Amino acid sequence: MKYVFLKAMMLALLMLTSQAAYAAKEQTVVLVSIDGLRWDYIEKHGAPNLKAMGDRGVRAQKLIPVYPTKTFPNHISIITGLLPVNHGIVDNNFCDKARKNECYSMGKGMGDSTWVSGIPLWNLAKMQGLKSATYFWPESDARFNGMTPDYYFHYSKYSEYQGRVDQIIQWLSLPKAQRPRFVASYFSLVDSMGHEFGPDAPQTRDAVKQLDDLMGQLQTRLSKLEQDVNLVIVSDHGMAHVDPEQSIDISTLPQDDNFLVKNTGPRLLIYTQPDAKSADIEGYKARLKKAANGRYTVLNDEQLAGYHYNKGTRVGDIVVQTTAPAVFTNSDKAMYLGTHGYAYTDDMAASLVAVGPAFKQGVKLEKVSNLDIYPVLAKVMGLKLLDKVDGDGKTLMPAVKQKIVVH
Repeated sequence: MKYVFLKAMMLALLMLTSQAAYAAKEQTVVLVSIDGLRWDYIEKHGAPNLKAMGDRGVRAQKLIPVYPTKTFPNHISIITGLLPVNHGIVDNNFCDKARKNECYSMGKGMGDSTWVSGIPLWNLAKMQGLKSATYFWPESDARFNGMTPDYYFHYSKYSEYQGRVDQIIQWLSLPKAQRPRFVASYFSLVDSMGHEFGPDAPQTRDAVKQLDDLMGQLQTRLSKLEQDVNLVIVSDHGMAHVDPEQSIDISTLPQDDNFLVKNTGPRLLIYTQPDAKSADIEGYKARLKKAANGRYTVLNDEQLAGYHYNKGTRVGDIVVQTTAPAVFTNSDKAMYLGTHGYAYTDDMAASLVAVGPAFKQGVKLEKVSNLDIYPVLAKVMGLKLLDKVDGDGKTLMPAVKQKIVVH
């Protein structure tokens, strides 16, 4: 009996030692965003490298974006684990009533970091002694928490895609003391083609194939490095078909000089003017509803709460949204054939593929919240969360080997 007990204790000790050794092994994460890679594009447009990675690693059937399904809110949610009302970027373009309707546009955080909140993964790593790098992740040159990544570039649409892959490999080939343990990068081509030509177009298919080739090359080159590298490929949202004939010209909506109408596309944010003398929010809502004729919806408080879009000074006093294939425009017709930003539908669902030593093999997940990426990748890198976030990791954690623990 004593021998059996001692043997069990020895086995338990060996298991603990093995687990501790595995946990202590440094895990590097490369997080890549392919903007606008809809959940079904891998099969629809033929992306064999991404499909193979998902088959041998982890694949989400659908990555669920936050509302609104726009580029900057979702990228900042992925990288901070926070809802848009908590990280501050509530749309690609919006205004702030606390700033007398001063307005934000994409990338404005570089010059004024007070637009952004939260601790992005590159700073979480940096604050715990690891180096980090970004190649064009939205707002990665803004000073969140007064810091930037150790290595980063200011955005330029002229930067070639191959150069981004080469730079990632170059960073990860640095001597260990200078080498980043977290790298994020961003590619916009699939989104651009989806907007201009629509989600079903051959140009969109070609863009998917181009990025698939690059991701296959990146994964092959990462696998040859000396360290353990995990490649996580995500997108921010999907893409829906737009019918220009169903465009809603905002000049045809009821007008009221007491309000500022911001944005076009799927949604309008309407703010009370700072100097308004007789603004009647409920009255203006009623007039907008009366003019809708089924073309759009004026969101009520319950709907806004359901979207987690009901607090702070940056959400409009009135939020008006339409459904695909209609959009709001400043002219008779939309000049594009695809867009996103709608309330969640399958067309708005994004993609997630992960492969590497920290992830299980052959795991399929039905739905993953993009808010869960942050806490899970932090755990993979052995980082402690320094503040409360809106993701708890539950939808993605089943894909991670359980021996990866915070240490």
